[in-house]
Amino acid sequence: MRYAIYFTPRQDEPLARIAANWLGRDPFGAATRPVEAVGELSAAEVAFHTASARRYGFHTTLKAPFRLASNETEAALRAALDDFAETTPVVTIPRLVVSQIDGFFALVPEGPLPALNRFADDVVRDFDRFRAPLSEAEIERRSPDSLKPAEFRNLCQWGYPYVFETFRFHMTLSGRASSQESPRLRAAIDSLFAGVLQRPVPVDALTLFVETEPGAPFMVLSHHALGRRPVRKTA
Repeated sequence: MRYAIYFTPRQDEPLARIAANWLGRDPFGAATRPVEAVGELSAAEVAFHTASARRYGFHTTLKAPFRLASNETEAALRAALDDFAETTPVVTIPRLVVSQIDGFFALVPEGPLPALNRFADDVVRDFDRFRAPLSEAEIERRSPDSLKPAEFRNLCQWGYPYVFETFRFHMTLSGRASSQESPRLRAAIDSLFAGVLQRPVPVDALTLFVETEPGAPFMVLSHHALGRRPVRKTA
């Protein structure tokens, strides 16, 4: 079993609903849903391009998937999330935009947000005690030879290459697309998300996801609101 600490909008938020329809799965529930054609993309093409992102659900990674340390418990992790969330203020992203990163499409902030980066850094540090060390096999799955020195150092020290100076807030919408496929995929994403991307996005909670067995879809386990005494919602 693995856990992950993500940000994802509340289930009833328009952005979350549109993303769940696009990906064909709502991480707050167990069921997948049929994807639909969007723009010039057929339903089959949408399903193909979203397959790799579907298992994880709509999110941004704050603390990447980890096995629980042998001296920690799920209850302690959830209690720590409550404590952290209660004293951590909401960070608002003025606007998300569609971007292509290393071939895959994602929603990213329109400009730099130092407060958002500091928030992400704090999550990585504060919850590292709950993470079991990576096994050799887990390190190898990250293709360490392809990582930059800072990324490899982060992988070894923090369990994930893309933290601190290499962190970039992004909410993945697709797998990697070729240069031939990208324009049609970009047009479909733009048309589907255009309305909701005009609104600010409050990063207002930490959400604990769980992968119950290797290869299983990541599901919401608990949702911890920031900046006030949280009301825990358990899937």
